[in-house]
Amino acid sequence: MAATREDVLAVLKGIADPGADGDIVASGVMRALNVTDGKVRFVLEIAPSQAAAYEAVKAEAEAKLAALAGVQGVSVVLTAHSAPAAPPDLKPQRRAEPSGPQKVPGIDRIVAIASGKGGVGKSTVSANLACALAAEGRRVGLLDADVYGPSQPRMLGVSGRPASPDGKTILPMRNHGVTMMSIGLMTNEDQAVVWRGPMLMGALQQMLTQVQWGALDVLLVDLPPGTGDVQMTLCQKAQVDGAIVVSTPQDVALIDARKGIDMFKQMKTPILGLIENMSTHVCSACGHEEHIFGHGGVAAEAARLGVPLLAELPLDLDTRIASDGGAPIVVSKPGSTQAQSFRALARRMVEAGQA
Repeated sequence: MAATREDVLAVLKGIADPGADGDIVASGVMRALNVTDGKVRFVLEIAPSQAAAYEAVKAEAEAKLAALAGVQGVSVVLTAHSAPAAPPDLKPQRRAEPSGPQKVPGIDRIVAIASGKGGVGKSTVSANLACALAAEGRRVGLLDADVYGPSQPRMLGVSGRPASPDGKTILPMRNHGVTMMSIGLMTNEDQAVVWRGPMLMGALQQMLTQVQWGALDVLLVDLPPGTGDVQMTLCQKAQVDGAIVVSTPQDVALIDARKGIDMFKQMKTPILGLIENMSTHVCSACGHEEHIFGHGGVAAEAARLGVPLLAELPLDLDTRIASDGGAPIVVSKPGSTQAQSFRALARRMVEAGQA
């Protein structure tokens, strides 16, 4: 059995950081950890003057991980950068001046991924769609705007804190061909974000405008569930080219999804289509297919609204395991039926000029 991300982290937490108190995980020097099919890759980001000291750390990490059961290969890269300034405070110091939606420099299109309620798989869809678009050759960014429940760092296998060379701009993280930024990278994993509306709005604006996104064909924004401050701020401050709404088939989820769709209509944001997630479940033991949450509700809603039904995605164990492991199923099992569903959706968006 291949080693898991948790197995690897347990080993790395036992390696002391010579440049700080504690281990290399706690100090943040270990970044971009990726554990896929028994192959372990990560970066040790250090100051140029520390290169000699960390060669021993690199060797120790390679030796201990190579001896770990289930590890088939280890790649550790030392990167020497100037010591970054502390990331800027995302809490606004003063009320932002009102203005209309603005295009974010360098980003051709912004697509919001939304849901009316939590637990429908919106973040899983966002991560897999981002990787699928990258596999189609697009320059993709993913902004994790789900401030209270940021999950994209785990799903994309990203760890560590983003650097800020000048104390004003933030360098995003990158993995699986996707440029990513999340509030989860600015806080400890178990730390709650206890912010009210103005703080949320300020944080979102800064992650949009102060992150060095570079040139992107499309920026996907993984929104929190519901119709709150983050959704309104995004549509009011940034030029959003469209929204994709994710829902499960049952009536309770569709009731909330309709509210989300109505919010985008009020904000004059086009609905690109709906995705029915957890549409069906096929038993891995006997092959019996069962529609646990009902079936066809999202398709009927899409027909009523006159928008496309973009995909019907199954409730699938492999998809969940892949996301928890930091390599979405589009990356970890590209030939699977589930991965091909996301690739088909990505191609459809590219052909339609939406990504």
